[in-house]
Amino acid sequence: MDVANTPLAQRIARALAGLDHSANAEGVEASAATAVDETWRAYLEQADAVLRTIREPSEAMARTGDPAIWAAMVEAAIEESEAL
Repeated sequence: MDVANTPLAQRIARALAGLDHSANAEGVEASAATAVDETWRAYLEQADAVLRTIREPSEAMARTGDPAIWAAMVEAAIEESEAL
């Protein structure tokens, strides 16, 4: 299994920035990489809201794995995001 090199909150923030900037989503820029690099930090509050929302697994997720491990992992991502 691959492990990401960047904090989850940063990856979420970059994805949200990409949605706003990229012509492949809601934006108008054919290549949004520079805009995402410059603006992703503005999306950290939204990324934090996503993390806080997903810290409780759904019933389907809980049937698949250990809910306590999921919650602990998301809590770690929230703590990690505070350092960004």
